[in-house]
Amino acid sequence: MARLLRRGLDAEGYDVIAVDNGVDALIALRDHPVDAMAVDVMLPGMSGFELCRRVRESGRTMPILLLTARDAVEDRVFGLDSGADDYLTKPFAFAELAARLRALLRRDASGKPTLRVGKLTIDSLEHKASVDGKQVAFSPREFSLVRLLATHAGEMVTRSDILDDIWGGHEHIDQNVLDQYVSYVRRKLDASATGIRITTVRGLGYRLEPVEAHDAAAEAEPSAEQRR
Repeated sequence: MARLLRRGLDAEGYDVIAVDNGVDALIALRDHPVDAMAVDVMLPGMSGFELCRRVRESGRTMPILLLTARDAVEDRVFGLDSGADDYLTKPFAFAELAARLRALLRRDASGKPTLRVGKLTIDSLEHKASVDGKQVAFSPREFSLVRLLATHAGEMVTRSDILDDIWGGHEHIDQNVLDQYVSYVRRKLDASATGIRITTVRGLGYRLEPVEAHDAAAEAEPSAEQRR
């Protein structure tokens, strides 16, 4: 597979570095600038999940596309939480892999380096988010979701657009995965502290919008019924 992918990517105009294990991949990253990675999960000695985790721990933010035959929702979530940006299950057509790499590279190169919405600051170069200077611990996928919604602050972003932009497509992705990630992000974005919230446009999508001061205070203060 590696030989076939290298041949195809060479034909697409990429300068490809191909290795057959995770340790050699880390060495290649140390010695060469890399714009994107396609990583097989079943690598000898170190799984693709572990390789993704180590790449992110080193501070590198290039897009990572995971390749695997494991297509359960739990496996996809684990891979994305390990630091991958997209997930492609085997068997796949080379044309789809090439299209997903192009989408990942476009997304990585686009957008403003820094976004500010409410009290939330998003640094696209460092892949970090903070509120009043205090970092918010988002996973790579959560960060991508927040950044996309913040880029369109005040506007509805459709479910299909989110799945296309962040997961590389919506036809083969369980939409419950998106709902799970929105739930994760909401728990980390305290509306009273950030001045923003994510609202659901039922059946259509999501919107990140400012919270008025009195609304934020109301959300922070439990009602009399809740206190009972």
